[in-house]
Amino acid sequence: MTMQTWWLFVVTVFFISATPGPNMMHALSRSVQVGFRRSTAAMAGCISALFLALVLSMVGIGAVLAAMPRLFDVIRYAGAAYLVYLGIKAWRSSDDATDATSGGGSESRASAWSLYRNGFLVGISNPKLLLFAAAFFPQFIDHHKPVLPQFGILLVTYLFSDTLWLSVYGIGGHSLSRFLSRRPVRRAFNRLTAIVFVAFGVVILRAKA
Repeated sequence: MTMQTWWLFVVTVFFISATPGPNMMHALSRSVQVGFRRSTAAMAGCISALFLALVLSMVGIGAVLAAMPRLFDVIRYAGAAYLVYLGIKAWRSSDDATDATSGGGSESRASAWSLYRNGFLVGISNPKLLLFAAAFFPQFIDHHKPVLPQFGILLVTYLFSDTLWLSVYGIGGHSLSRFLSRRPVRRAFNRLTAIVFVAFGVVILRAKA
């Protein structure tokens, strides 16, 4: 892998990571609910899921899913159901800003492990990630040279880019929380969050292996 190829990869994943998706929306909403510092546990869960998906793609799981549509469908339905569940949960969450910021709400009392676990589930709920990684990574690897070191470089680059953008969305959520002190505004934010998560679930549900 040449330096030019690596830079092309950097630019590509920078914009891929910046694109709003379930992980970014989760980081933003968690930061609003529990604050930026505690939301980093949820971000760590998202990153762990990404790491696992990328490693699995390297060992050929993406090809297995592509070759076994029924298995892909099971994972796809489960992922879509979880995102829809998050949407329903957001829709029904408290509209009182003090519940989410002063410790009165269940979200603000969530443990670091709970935040991490939920972030991981959001991150791993998209089976298309495995197929994407399996098709995307080989485009930047020179198979005439040792593959493992190249994959390591690409993996670290991708994780760094995603962590950067998760932090940006998290900081944005923390800043946004200042404007959510009014009940109508917070209600609108909760409803928008719910709609976005359900929409992501529908997109995954309609995906094809």
